[in-house]
Amino acid sequence: MKSIIKYFFLIFFIFLPLFADKILIPMDLTQTDHLRAYGIAYHALQRKIDVEWLLNYRGGSFMMDFHSDIEKECAFKGVTWEIVPGDKVIDIYKTIEKNNMETVLLEKAPKIAVYIPENFEPWDDAVTLALEYAEIPYDQVWDDDVLAGRLYKYDWLHLHHEDFTGRFGKWYSYYHNTDWYKESVRINRAMAEKLGFKKVSKMKLAVAQAIKDYIKKGGFVFSMCSACDTYEIALAAQNTDICVNVFDGDRSDPQANRKLDYSECLAFRNFQVVLNPFQHAHSNIDVNKTAYQRGPNTYFSLFDFSAKFDPVPCMLVQDHTGIVKEFLGQCTGFRREFVKPSVVILGEVKGTEEIKYLHGNYGKGTFTYLGGHDPEDYQHFINDPPTDLSLHKNSPGYRLILNNVLFPAARKKELKT
Repeated sequence: MKSIIKYFFLIFFIFLPLFADKILIPMDLTQTDHLRAYGIAYHALQRKIDVEWLLNYRGGSFMMDFHSDIEKECAFKGVTWEIVPGDKVIDIYKTIEKNNMETVLLEKAPKIAVYIPENFEPWDDAVTLALEYAEIPYDQVWDDDVLAGRLYKYDWLHLHHEDFTGRFGKWYSYYHNTDWYKESVRINRAMAEKLGFKKVSKMKLAVAQAIKDYIKKGGFVFSMCSACDTYEIALAAQNTDICVNVFDGDRSDPQANRKLDYSECLAFRNFQVVLNPFQHAHSNIDVNKTAYQRGPNTYFSLFDFSAKFDPVPCMLVQDHTGIVKEFLGQCTGFRREFVKPSVVILGEVKGTEEIKYLHGNYGKGTFTYLGGHDPEDYQHFINDPPTDLSLHKNSPGYRLILNNVLFPAARKKELKT
């Protein structure tokens, strides 16, 4: 009899958490502020509260044990939440089990770094806008931090519109007489001198290689805009010179394009570098010209992955819609023919050559590229006013950014693909 009672209480306490009330943060069209919902999930992780990411359930909802302070935070920040009683929690798990859905446990608030220079303005980077709006903390890192090995303090690194080729964004023909361009050149050359490099291009290559090593050893890197293609170009061009005299005082290698080593690249192959300083394009990877011709009423489609068998790409495409409006940038998207076959395509403009969103593994870590500059600013210009995310609380494009922020929080077994 005593053994039966012990067995009863054992079963009771094992399953007690399943029957406790939960907080559900729906991420479908009922959600009033999708972007701040990610901040709620992040703050819960900071408090050592496990969060369940319900892939493909109501737009990729979050669920956690009931805590009154989480409920208050949702109310204060205008995030929709629901209190789910224990029996209804079981119904949610049954629905997930029967459909293309999955539960991923988020266990740790990732430490976040953003690679930005000292003259950086927060509104000039969509990711920092998203982090600040969602109130997710991040640290700034720059070339000296990367080369000093400080990246290993962080789980996740973001790269945006940096030019890793040392050609200063190829803005020379348009802006070389402007104060901001001169200041950018000055800051980069001063950093190169400080770190013992004769050229900015050599410093940026060393930084690119250090970031590659960070990924290999388990880091998560998310890139947008020109950081996507210039990073790959720098790696491919490490044994040649693609900088003409207006950038570094000497001529480029006339055979540079024949000397590119695509085996050093993570995502791209067989591309050619644009050497002409008066052409703004960095290479033929980018689809900016054809994307611009298609105009602002273009959409890219997110791929539909199996939540149970492909949880990683499924996490990265969680959204309340399957199509997202196109947005331009220094690198708008990636020409399909130059994407390596090992890369997972997450989003594309159907019927075109444009890959918009991709993901891959390297060593123990991952890299994810999203083309374009700002998901809610179709064609962003220098000195444009900042995007006010309080006007775009339900932005599907900004959700893709924040999916990447939470991605490293997942239980390690979920990240093995």
